[in-house]
Amino acid sequence: MAEPLRFLSPIHKASRQIGLHLAGKVESAGLQVPEAHLVSYLRSYEPCPIGEIRRVFGLRRSTLTSMLDRLEARGIVHRTPSPEDRRSFLVRLSASGRDLATVVSRPVEDLERKIRAEIDEQDLQGFDRVMNAIAQVTGVQVRKETR
Repeated sequence: MAEPLRFLSPIHKASRQIGLHLAGKVESAGLQVPEAHLVSYLRSYEPCPIGEIRRVFGLRRSTLTSMLDRLEARGIVHRTPSPEDRRSFLVRLSASGRDLATVVSRPVEDLERKIRAEIDEQDLQGFDRVMNAIAQVTGVQVRKETR
C-alpha cells in the first residue's frame, strides 16, 4: 500500500474543512462560498482584471462570467473597460458590495484569529517554510505581486 501523501492530502482536507466551516456563515449573507471568496478578494485587490481573477481562483471563463453576471445583477460588483486594454475589463465592488465584503470577511478573519491562537511562532514559521517550498517547487505564481 502506498504511503499517504504528506502535504497535498492535508492541504486539500484543510481547504475542504475551511470551505464547509465558512459555507453557513457566508450563505446567511446571501452568497455562495466562491462568490464570498471573490467579494473578499476584491475588498483587498480591486480594481481587478478578470484575467487575474481567473488565474487566482482557477475558474473557467464561463463559470466566472456566470458568477460576475449574478453579482452584477445584484448590484454587488461593476465591470468596466480597462483603461490599459479596451478588450479587457476590471471588476470593482459597488458601495453595497463593499459593505457585503466587510460582512463576509468577518468570519474569515475570526477563523484566522482562532487558528493563530492554537499555534506558536515556531509552528507559523514551519508553515511558512512549507508554503514557500510549494511555491518554489511548482514554480507557479498565481497572482502577480504588483500592488
